[in-house]
Amino acid sequence: MTEAIEVQLKKGVLALCVLALLSKADSYAYEIASKLAKDIDMGEGTIYPLMRRMQSDGQVETYLVESQSGPPRKYYRLTQAGRASFTAQKAEWAAFVSAVDNILGAAA
Repeated sequence: MTEAIEVQLKKGVLALCVLALLSKADSYAYEIASKLAKDIDMGEGTIYPLMRRMQSDGQVETYLVESQSGPPRKYYRLTQAGRASFTAQKAEWAAFVSAVDNILGAAA
């Protein structure tokens, strides 16, 4: 796969992946970025602008938690709008993957 295509694929599913992680548990941005870097080789720098956008869109809200090893951490949690967006995006993803699988299965 060419690098440009791989980057575009990752960018396209980044928000869905963040919503999926937050649907399991509240988290702070560095923890989310670390998980994404490990699992899908996504650079840490891409997560912070996304988290700000998701907050301004009303999909996530933040709260501070005191840290034993430094300043308080800003945690993110899904809002009702974020949960609804996750449900919708997950359904769209499943339909898209199914369609691509059908095309690939039909290819010679």
